[in-house]
Amino acid sequence: MSSNPDSEIMVSVNCVTFNHKDYIRQALDSFLMQKTNFEFEILVHDDASTDGTGEILREYEKKYPGKVLPLIQTENQYSQGIDNISGAFNFPRARGKYIFMCDGDDYWISPDKMQKQVDYMESHPDCTLCIHSARIELVGKALTEGQMRPYCGNRVISPEEIVDKSSGYAMSSMAFPSRIVKNLPDYYVECPVGDTPIQMIAASEGYGYYFDEPMSGYRVGVAGSWTMEGKQGDYARKQQVYYERMKKVYELYDQATGGRLREAIKSAEKRTYYHTMVNTRQFKEILNPDYKKYYKELTPRTRFFIQMEYRTPGLYGFLRRKFLNQ
Repeated sequence: MSSNPDSEIMVSVNCVTFNHKDYIRQALDSFLMQKTNFEFEILVHDDASTDGTGEILREYEKKYPGKVLPLIQTENQYSQGIDNISGAFNFPRARGKYIFMCDGDDYWISPDKMQKQVDYMESHPDCTLCIHSARIELVGKALTEGQMRPYCGNRVISPEEIVDKSSGYAMSSMAFPSRIVKNLPDYYVECPVGDTPIQMIAASEGYGYYFDEPMSGYRVGVAGSWTMEGKQGDYARKQQVYYERMKKVYELYDQATGGRLREAIKSAEKRTYYHTMVNTRQFKEILNPDYKKYYKELTPRTRFFIQMEYRTPGLYGFLRRKFLNQ
């Protein structure tokens, strides 16, 4: 970690947290362990946590003045309708040339992560999104599902691939020039998730690069996370609303990019719809030949259980209760 307070800030770490008391120390320590030849700042937005996360942030702020810069809300902003906290509160105060993303329940593994990604973007100024693979950690499970690995081998990612990708990117892997989020488009504000519109902006401004190295950890199943909250209540309705909102986002994005990425956008929208059908087990649509491309993108494990649930629902229910604990 560089330690000259008078140096220009190269990187702003963007961390959004809510009730991450059990995880936030690991996240902050993983940022602070970075070995760099430049200065960086750590911007943390705490959305009025009730579990003591704010106290931990104040502790780090005192220990690392000018380095750890928390913004601790007294009222939960997400509940007020602000979906994309980063764009509303952290991006405007970022001083770095680059922004690195990592939520408070995730963490970085490699102490060289920041330097590697900055070095690439510095030598390739047209690169507007730099990512890598991530290690998946299932909270409360003894085993993980391996890596979040969208590609095999280091490689350039075209704008079309960023928009129309069969596998997601770990937010904890994302880095990009801060200039691309200085003036956020309408589709960013409309989007129900924060990482997707950033990737869309990056695709409209340049291209991506992928390091095939797990330099961060991605936790799945954290209580209170966007994914877990989405499974509460009327799940089918929430999935429908999610698709409708994403459909609007893709329409706005197509307008903003002048139709340049239209085919990729259409496919991405179709995939989003298909995944909502998978999530709500609409078998007529899941097995519709029109969506064969997206069915084949599902993991073998997911396809196996879809077929079992569809063909032998009684057996599937028994096995799920007895072994899967889902």
